[in-house]
Amino acid sequence: MSPGLEVVRAGALTTVQDEGRTGWAHLGVPRAGALDGPARRLANRLVGNAPDAAVLETTVTGCAVRVTGARPVLAVVGGAGCRVTVDGRPAAWGAPVCVPPGAVLEAGPAVHGLRGYLAFAGGLVPEPVLGSRSADLLSGLGPPVLREGDLLPLGPACGAPAVDTVPWPGAPAELILPLHPGPRDSWFTEAALRTLTTAVYRVSERSNRIGLRTEGPALERVREGELPSEGMVLGAVQVPPDGRPLVFLNDHPTTGGYPVVGVVAEAALAGAAQAVPGTPVRFVRA
Repeated sequence: MSPGLEVVRAGALTTVQDEGRTGWAHLGVPRAGALDGPARRLANRLVGNAPDAAVLETTVTGCAVRVTGARPVLAVVGGAGCRVTVDGRPAAWGAPVCVPPGAVLEAGPAVHGLRGYLAFAGGLVPEPVLGSRSADLLSGLGPPVLREGDLLPLGPACGAPAVDTVPWPGAPAELILPLHPGPRDSWFTEAALRTLTTAVYRVSERSNRIGLRTEGPALERVREGELPSEGMVLGAVQVPPDGRPLVFLNDHPTTGGYPVVGVVAEAALAGAAQAVPGTPVRFVRA
């Protein structure tokens, strides 16, 4: 019997994610992929997978899966810090754990950070869509959000797990986002642009995989009306009618009509994946 996983506890929002489906934006297909790319790559490294292997991404509440098949499976739980158990017994967080056949690996609720990553030797191998196994919440492409009883196939383990000690980045106490101005910064007053790079915003509880919403001072515009839809990129900082900046993350739409005041480089977005509601946010000029 081939190795696989059975979902015992799905959690609030658990999805399959890899590097995402790049190169399809011109057809209106979002990127998707793990929000915390460094955490996903490190988790894969620790179980001997290729960096782009598919993993489970949990949100806040964690999840639990049972190993099916006749062989044990090497797994690691990383990203957001949480309690890890195998059949109820404590196991290591952030390090490889051997899960026997029939045993349940559980990642508990996050105690710091927001999104956890569960990697398994061989990687998750649901049917790819447009070259990716990632779930996309906006378009509905890829495997659906996990539910209890779902079965997930695993590929054959083919690499040697890392044996060195690797530090995991912690959840940010303050999220610093370097901002490249434009293309529509001229739609805002000079005072608004100063506010954007000097005020302290906070992560809104309405944030999700589509975008990190902020709470704080509204940005005043000098130009009324809205744009015809134009292309949107990962990290675009769009300003909707309420005036509060919204940072587009991996499931963002490929077009939009609200003005983009600046763009945050992709390398700075991993912290946004782990920033809990209420975390201070500062936009600084790149």
